[in-house]
Amino acid sequence: GDLDVSNTLPTADVLKKCAELPVYDADGKQHSFKSLVEGDGSGSKHMVIFIRHFFCGICQEYVRTLASSFSSSTLPPSTALTIIGCGSPDLISNYTAATSSAYKIYCDPKAKLYSTLGMQRRLQMGPKKPDYIQNSMWIASLKSVVQGLTWRGGRGALKGGDFSQNGGEFWFVRGEEGPLDGWNVEWCHRMRNTRDHVEVAELKKVMG
Repeated sequence: GDLDVSNTLPTADVLKKCAELPVYDADGKQHSFKSLVEGDGSGSKHMVIFIRHFFCGICQEYVRTLASSFSSSTLPPSTALTIIGCGSPDLISNYTAATSSAYKIYCDPKAKLYSTLGMQRRLQMGPKKPDYIQNSMWIASLKSVVQGLTWRGGRGALKGGDFSQNGGEFWFVRGEEGPLDGWNVEWCHRMRNTRDHVEVAELKKVMG
């Protein structure tokens, strides 16, 4: 069955705790979560998607679906989309290539953002297969094994992140009084099982 996970919006105190938590880019450079949300300062809306471990074939299908559904040129005006994983920065370049992602990918190796924002750990798949899954679970699992053996010359197998950590989607909007230097979360969804990313059609509705 599914975890009983709340989609209650994070409080101002929770977002303030997140502000200086670190994320890392593909070069291993550290950034504060606040600076990630702010971007270059020109945008006013930001969808931040937390995936599971970097070898999760289900999340890879989700990111591929996002890449084919949202090109950077078809995002709504002043809107950004960023992906965060819970593995090592060493694998970000492999993950980007495997998913054809046009979006920036960062990582939170200690999963501090995940826990602070209320995302849970669970290995159950849940009862419903989402629309974004095109391949069979067997094929997805086989791809994960191959990636573990080949990424970084096989040295990345233990760097994918916590296999039980689930993710979610958080919609940040900039206003005058948001707790994250003007930014606040106006919608969120936390995964109840390992294949419970919100469907892309719903994500489009949220993002306008």
